[in-house]
Amino acid sequence: MDKNNYCSVKLAKGEVHVYDFGKVKLHAYRTDDYLSDEVFIVEKDGKSVIIESPCFFDNNAALDGYVADLNVEGILIAYHDAGGAFLPNARKYATLNAKLYGEQGGGKALIDNFANVFGAAFDSSLHNITDIIEDGDINIGGIDFVITKTSEAYNIEIPEINAVYTHMLGHDCHSIVAGAAHADAIIKELSDYIDKGFAFILTSHYTPEDLKDARTKIDYLMQLKIVAANCKSGEQFKAEVKKLFPQYSGDNYLDMTAAMFFA
Repeated sequence: MDKNNYCSVKLAKGEVHVYDFGKVKLHAYRTDDYLSDEVFIVEKDGKSVIIESPCFFDNNAALDGYVADLNVEGILIAYHDAGGAFLPNARKYATLNAKLYGEQGGGKALIDNFANVFGAAFDSSLHNITDIIEDGDINIGGIDFVITKTSEAYNIEIPEINAVYTHMLGHDCHSIVAGAAHADAIIKELSDYIDKGFAFILTSHYTPEDLKDARTKIDYLMQLKIVAANCKSGEQFKAEVKKLFPQYSGDNYLDMTAAMFFA
């Protein structure tokens, strides 16, 4: 299915793009928040499972109303553990490493930073993880998923719609890249997606993308490594990257990448 073939539903904050696969529907919620967050809902046979959650209170309220009739069977919490006020009574699923990432690791550091930056608008409360899950197949509400642990959390395959969810892609925006080794790991992951032929790549900070976008991102990451190898400081690195990719958004992510390449 074409990533541009959807119908739109406007919410009080943001909008949902609905992709109809017949028996299965994918609802992609573009939050329009400060972090360009995306939340995904997989619906089948009158039941649904949510992937990630909003993390700002106005988005919580908007999406809460939207999913009221979707019979939510659970929420897969991977890279975004904030937003605990959203559907507090739903079952929340995470791998142990994802839970620790949000409660004690790099995810917790990001949450604390966002709470300082965005103040009362940001829901810094953590989701109460009710179910610890492992690598491999899992069925929630009659919907099949395949869980693959990553260094921080986990990725999610959705076989019935030939899609995969991971943290970040964004073919025309900067990403958080923690050095050359991390860039290589992302390249390998995206290359695996190309080999598997996924129709959709879903990420936390962008609308659904496809394999052409994955190839574009691989080219970007390879250029990033070359630039870093020829720069002596983070400021020089950022300036050179902006020359190569002048239309890219996400300067805050480029700042973080520079800091990690030139720690």
